[in-house]
Amino acid sequence: MTSPRTQRRDDGSAALETVILAPPLLLFVALAAIGMRVEVAGGSIEGAAHDAARAASIARDSRQAYSDAVTTARRSLGAQGLHCADLDVAVDTGGFSAPPGRVGVVKVSIGCTVTFADVAAAGMPGSRRINANFTSPVDPFRAHS
Repeated sequence: MTSPRTQRRDDGSAALETVILAPPLLLFVALAAIGMRVEVAGGSIEGAAHDAARAASIARDSRQAYSDAVTTARRSLGAQGLHCADLDVAVDTGGFSAPPGRVGVVKVSIGCTVTFADVAAAGMPGSRRINANFTSPVDPFRAHS
């Protein structure tokens, strides 16, 4: 048997462990949330590029194709709840001038700067630029004006 004087006291050890382990654990959770945010945003941007290229490829002319692509990209990103700090939509409508018998294509490139302010804590610094491209064949049976 041990006497009361030789027993080791554990008062406060749980609090000390919490103080030591909490910051790295919170950092790990924040990094995981940022990683998930980047992956989800990447999928949303790829989907928007696909939708925009398809909308442009069925337009009647290159001017309408550009307008449809930009509108569709913004609408698609908005529907998925992704708000870009900086959104660039580039549309290559060179496929509309392809000679008869050749299949033309429309290429849409979307660039979006995703901020991390709404991920873990309000005001969290940092952002990441995500780009996506998609090419769609111009519809050969579209109505010409």
